Amino acid sequence: MSMLEQFLPAFLEDVVGDRFGRYSKYIIQDRAIPDVRDGLKPVQRRILYAMYDSGNTPDKPYRKSAKTVGDVMGNYHPHGDSSIYDGMVRMAQPWKMGHVLVDGHGNWGSLDDDPPAAMRYTEARLSEIALELLRDIDKRTVPFRDNFDNTTKEPVVLPSRYPNLLVNGVSGISSGFATEVPPHSLREVIDACVALMDKPEMPLDDLMQIIKGPDFPTGGIIMGGEGIREAYETGKGRIYIRAKTAIEDMRGGRQQIVITEIPYQVVKVRLVTAMENIRLEKKVEGIAEVRDESGRNGLRIVVELKKDADAQGILAYLLKKTDLQVTYNFNMVAIVNKAPRQLGLKQMLHAYVEHQKEVVTYRTQYDLEKAEDRAHVVEGLVKALNILDDVIATIKASKNRQDAQNNLVAKFGFTERQADAILVLQLYRLTNLEITSLEKELKDLQKTIDTLRGILGSQSKLLGVIKGELNEIRKKYGIDRRSDIQGEVEEIKVNLEVMVTPEDVLVSFSGEGYIKRTSMLSFTRSGGEIGNTGLKEGDYVRHLLEVNTIESLLIFTQKGQFFLLPVHQIPEFKWKDNGTAIVNVIPITKEDRIVSIIPVKDFKEPGKSLVFVTKRGQVKRTDLAEYETSRSGAIAACKVADDDEVIAVQTSDNLRDILLVSKLGMSIRFREMEVSSMGRAAGGVRGIQLKEDDEIVSSLWVNGDEGEIMVVSDIGYGKSSLLMDYPVQGRGGKGIITFEFKEGKRVRPNGSELVRAFSVKDAYNVMAVTANGEKHTFSTESAPIEERKATGKLLVPIQKGDVIADMVKLT
Repeated sequence: MSMLEQFLPAFLEDVVGDRFGRYSKYIIQDRAIPDVRDGLKPVQRRILYAMYDSGNTPDKPYRKSAKTVGDVMGNYHPHGDSSIYDGMVRMAQPWKMGHVLVDGHGNWGSLDDDPPAAMRYTEARLSEIALELLRDIDKRTVPFRDNFDNTTKEPVVLPSRYPNLLVNGVSGISSGFATEVPPHSLREVIDACVALMDKPEMPLDDLMQIIKGPDFPTGGIIMGGEGIREAYETGKGRIYIRAKTAIEDMRGGRQQIVITEIPYQVVKVRLVTAMENIRLEKKVEGIAEVRDESGRNGLRIVVELKKDADAQGILAYLLKKTDLQVTYNFNMVAIVNKAPRQLGLKQMLHAYVEHQKEVVTYRTQYDLEKAEDRAHVVEGLVKALNILDDVIATIKASKNRQDAQNNLVAKFGFTERQADAILVLQLYRLTNLEITSLEKELKDLQKTIDTLRGILGSQSKLLGVIKGELNEIRKKYGIDRRSDIQGEVEEIKVNLEVMVTPEDVLVSFSGEGYIKRTSMLSFTRSGGEIGNTGLKEGDYVRHLLEVNTIESLLIFTQKGQFFLLPVHQIPEFKWKDNGTAIVNVIPITKEDRIVSIIPVKDFKEPGKSLVFVTKRGQVKRTDLAEYETSRSGAIAACKVADDDEVIAVQTSDNLRDILLVSKLGMSIRFREMEVSSMGRAAGGVRGIQLKEDDEIVSSLWVNGDEGEIMVVSDIGYGKSSLLMDYPVQGRGGKGIITFEFKEGKRVRPNGSELVRAFSVKDAYNVMAVTANGEKHTFSTESAPIEERKATGKLLVPIQKGDVIADMVKLT
């Protein structure tokens, strides 16, 4: 048979699947996930048992950690020494364990994530409470199995005389499973066990009156009652852990934030570094210094503030942007009957109580066997002492020890066990005092036997023993709760003033799409004239806004979308710089165009709304509050039809009139209140009925009869008409004529369509930009006041073949 014929064919996926399945089973059962009964992973269990077996207990001196690691690796855990030592280190760190299981001596690391010293330098022994996990292990309370090389035995699980899984918690990742069980208060967990033994059907809500939530060794404030309840019910849930902070007054009117407790598993030095970086990068104004003053008196981090700094605002920012507040996700997975299961609180406690019933039952059976054996021996000794002379005579007449044992059994009815005890009896035991003490011992043994049999025969007595021993541990090792629990999750609101220094600035946006933010100082130093701002050749200022850095801009596009742009996020330039393209600031598409920029101080301002006007005459009004967002991308502002586009957006108080002007010279004036408030994504209602080839070019907000309406055509003709000539009509009508176009071969034309309309009360300048890039500035006073149907006069001298492309009101 050839070598190839000895191999069977196999599919790769079958082989890999089988190998990975076996590997996963090993990882889950024997490495990463704890047993529900003792709350220990295999490496932890092996470390504790190896220390116990070698006598490395709290009543003896510390022993080198390397010796313990060697014992564990050689006898129970055939893996690298670093994984064993890492497991040992975690059990010795009081900021990770609710109650440390290893009493370490030397450098075992720190809250700053400093590594521990090498195992050849550190020393350790079992902590006192760790002995409670191992108590009674020598009384056949738990099953043992062969170790990896069949040279010795190791426990499958520890007796765990207190609920270690909940008390110390656990964290682990395996293939396909992960576990995250937080530490809890020893007193609360034991009280819950006792209550559950008294009333196994106790509802979860009643149980949560006892166990109020986790209790982290680093303290802090736990927020999220709903998350705790969900976790205790299903095994999964989310809570928030917040550092314990206080704001203290200092001399000179200054304040400082003092942090005395930080969230569980947060590395202190990284937290301090993150806060220092915020100070250095000036993300928050007002932090003078960040110091770590932690020492023997406990943790203390100080954030010293500048004078007049907003302490509450800065604290809120630090809570939001650093690990002063973190989320903690429960994922309570443990091994139950050799399989991983996600468990709620009641299931965990029930599993522990069942384990304790087994442990105490096996221990009681062991103690009963020992007591019955001893009673049997003492009974024989007492009987022998009552017939001592005959017993001695029988022994003296015997040939040897075996003959003496046989004679005692045959002549007096002793058992072999009793006869052997009589033969090894020491002479001093023949005194009256010893005889009396043996009789007393026999009575005591009989009482013990009756007690032990009573425990085995009664469930209530068995539970009574468990309760009594748990309460002893509670009394001896219980400590006050360290974490405070707050039911409601407190929302962190960071005022913009904390992050940004309030400053009045100028924001300019050009016709070619360049934006910049300029300080008033730069504007003043450059001459304080709007006309001398930096622009590319042929460009012009389309929007100029005087705003504050703590305000935001709502930027609306013709396709009905909007962006929220905080003023402080607009790049800062000098007044004579060109600025940056708007696409570098907001993600606006090439096909879209900005139609309105509206500064906003307060989105919650009562009565404020936004009114949208489209070129097909649709009008929509929506409350300003609906446009508050934290998103930086495009958001739908208004529903727009395929053949339509937004031409203007204006803030409104619903008290004025809207005047729409179309390119073919039609206009309509109606009450703004006729447009009902709608949702953000609505399409609006008809403002004017237009002809097929007509469209809206301007929307004006007017009030009363004072002022004029100026209109300008595409070739520069224009005129003004009194506002009183535009009567208020009902929304949605055809409107009235506002400009008459000249027609005929011998008539000099005054334009084919209107470009823009302006509302004028006091005279101001207007700039017209032609298609060829020429700019013409004129005053509104140059437009003659004529009737609505007038043909106007030439206001903008433009070249033949050129037309006005845009018009901008100059401030």
